[in-house]
Amino acid sequence: MTAPLEYIIIGFPENDFSGEIVPELAALVDAGLIRIVDLVFVARGDDGSVLALEVDEHEHLSAFAALEGGVGGVIGPDDIEHAAESIEQGSSVLLLVWEALWAEPLAGALRRAGGEFIEGGRIPVDLADEIEPVLAEAGQ
Repeated sequence: MTAPLEYIIIGFPENDFSGEIVPELAALVDAGLIRIVDLVFVARGDDGSVLALEVDEHEHLSAFAALEGGVGGVIGPDDIEHAAESIEQGSSVLLLVWEALWAEPLAGALRRAGGEFIEGGRIPVDLADEIEPVLAEAGQ
């Protein structure tokens, strides 16, 4: 695998899931920007119990099963436990792992230059919102 792997956790408070993100994920796959490696829904019941839901096993998640590229078997119990920490009762999250195909040329150049990718991360949305005015001003 030459492209970096990334994961994201997307929250759905009160299990308010419409499926609207599926076409957008499919567009990223179709454009060759990402390849879906694995995805799992994790829900916390009203009683506090945690349940991992495979998309091909539940009708209301079936739209995700149509996404191309899902290898599966990458997300394990520790990952599910980590994702579950952020879930309120009666809510759920989507844990998604993808290969960032858009970064493959950069990853190859890094290796050829003798470099190595050490670590990456995402800026949390609340912090990104704080710097948005700075970015907007810089873009003028």
